[in-house]
Amino acid sequence: MFVFENVSWFRILRSVRGSTLPKMWGRLAFTIGMSVVITYTHMKWDWLDHDLTLAPFQLTGVAIGIFLGFRNNASFDRFWEGRKLWGQIVNSTRSTTRLILSMVGPRPITEEIRVRHKELVYHVIAWTHAVRQHLRRHDRLEELEGLLSPKELDRLKTETNRPNAIMQILSQMLRQDVDRGWISVYQHVAIEQEMTRLIDSQGGCERIKSTPIPYAYTVLLHQVVAAYCFALPFGLVDDIGLYTPFVVLMVAYAFFGLDAVGDELEDPFGEDPNDLPLMTISRMIEVNLRERLSEESKPPLLKPVRNVLG
Repeated sequence: MFVFENVSWFRILRSVRGSTLPKMWGRLAFTIGMSVVITYTHMKWDWLDHDLTLAPFQLTGVAIGIFLGFRNNASFDRFWEGRKLWGQIVNSTRSTTRLILSMVGPRPITEEIRVRHKELVYHVIAWTHAVRQHLRRHDRLEELEGLLSPKELDRLKTETNRPNAIMQILSQMLRQDVDRGWISVYQHVAIEQEMTRLIDSQGGCERIKSTPIPYAYTVLLHQVVAAYCFALPFGLVDDIGLYTPFVVLMVAYAFFGLDAVGDELEDPFGEDPNDLPLMTISRMIEVNLRERLSEESKPPLLKPVRNVLG
């Protein structure tokens, strides 16, 4: 996610990093180049039909603007829902840890119970990192070393949904604690309810990830925007002459930019500069939960690198 603080209006105007320009500069350059050629050719040889007017472009421009607005609203809704789901993950991991530390084991707390608390909470941390990896299609089991046992890590190698497998292991561990008499049935139910909220949040993220905006909708929008911007010089050159490339630049930048923004926000769990900072959120969760275990050694919170949070 691209972040900035106390940035002036003029700096925003000339900002390239964090914008969609790196993704659309090719099509924008092609459109401007084509408009320059059309303008030069028309000004020198007057080869276009003078009956061509701006009316078709005015009508289709309004329709395309509305079309882009609906598409970007749909993309932002996906982005915002993804952020709310990860906000629920933050809350539920904290609640699950609180319940584990307060309910599991007899009192006073012995060293054996402290070790058990650490094992259980480490599985919650591992689940959080596994969800991030799952959504970004990363295969990085080494990140879970130290949180899970070698046997559990080996078991995860064959799993297609590793977060779900980790939650199953955690459930089995809690059931063992019920059998030992370390937690009552009612306490077990309370912890399982929070774990169910975690699974629900994961399922919501998977739904967004696996159900993109219909491909036909995206293709149609790209085709219409490209056709409009490529054809625009033909409607402008007879009326504004040498200024045609500049007007085409402004219109094409707006339309191509809105198109690119929709593409970038459609998958909020990716690694583009404007996607959700899943690595930052999962690291924050890990630090918070390790603090509840009173651990002095914990990883640092992530800071923006060139104004981008991963």
